[in-house]
Amino acid sequence: MEVIESIVTDAIEVEDSTTTVTTLETEKSKTEFVWTLQATWHLVHVRLDMDPEFDQPVCKKKKLWETVAERVTAKLRAEEGTDISVKAFECDLKWRNMLATYRKNAERAKRLGTNSVHWEFFKEMHEVLGRSYEEVEAQRKAKLSGTKLGKAIASKRFTPILPTPAATAPQLPNARPPQDLLQLYLELQERKLNMWAQQKALEERKIEAINNLARAITCLSQNNTMPVPKECLTDTPVSPGITRN
Repeated sequence: MEVIESIVTDAIEVEDSTTTVTTLETEKSKTEFVWTLQATWHLVHVRLDMDPEFDQPVCKKKKLWETVAERVTAKLRAEEGTDISVKAFECDLKWRNMLATYRKNAERAKRLGTNSVHWEFFKEMHEVLGRSYEEVEAQRKAKLSGTKLGKAIASKRFTPILPTPAATAPQLPNARPPQDLLQLYLELQERKLNMWAQQKALEERKIEAINNLARAITCLSQNNTMPVPKECLTDTPVSPGITRN
């Protein structure tokens, strides 16, 4: 009996946990919108149709995304007949993710060609988002051609901007011409050479005086020594029994 009671208790606990998980999944499905393939196509069509409004320099993106969400919700309700609804921030987030995928495929198409891209939304998005800058600029000029702003831009004359001449340094009233400066430079060099020659002669005189002083010291030292008599230097016979001191 104890074993049976424990099994029944475990079954009740499992049933309660299953009910809790099911309730959470139901609430999550109510709060989060699941993007099916059909819902994604509706978002692409609505967003691309409203692309000129999003390209305006001054626009309220929040209001535009609310409009996108309303149109996508209306299309889904008309097809499925339910009270399903999608929010503006969900459309915005989904479109950002699709733009990131589109840019990667656009780079691939540039390198390898359009046939290398197999993403189902690329062709329709590329027809609107892949227009070149020249096409967009041509359409903008075409829109402005009949307006006052376009006529003012077309009739405006642009004068070329020429480079300004380099400013010359003002000459001083007492400035010397280049020839005088060269002559002054040569005179300074000559003075330097003369000073070097004088210094060289002075050094030579110093050396000569030192040599003279050395010779005079040598002569004085020789005069102070006593001369040796010549008879002492000659060989004289020595008698027997007498020793020479």
